[in-house]
Amino acid sequence: EGRLSSCGNAPDHVPGLLGHGEGVTRLDAPTRLPSTLGGERAVSVSAGWAHSLALTAGGAVWSWGEGVYGKLGHSDEQHQLLPKKIEARNASAE
Repeated sequence: EGRLSSCGNAPDHVPGLLGHGEGVTRLDAPTRLPSTLGGERAVSVSAGWAHSLALTAGGAVWSWGEGVYGKLGHSDEQHQLLPKKIEARNASAE
């Protein structure tokens, strides 16, 4: 089916780790993420200590969790409480 679920505990200082939005820091059972990743099927997921990434069948990458040091790929340091699509950047324009 390609939909994502998460469970576990997220420390207060790691907002969005579970990918379910504001205030969700504990899930005792696998629970589907509210995001449908733009309607695309997830084919791979990687979870770090404070962030996660998902690759879709169409080649899009989505990220969520702690955004310090720009590690979510959105050209900022904002935390993402829900999966957010990483937009392609034109390196030659920078």
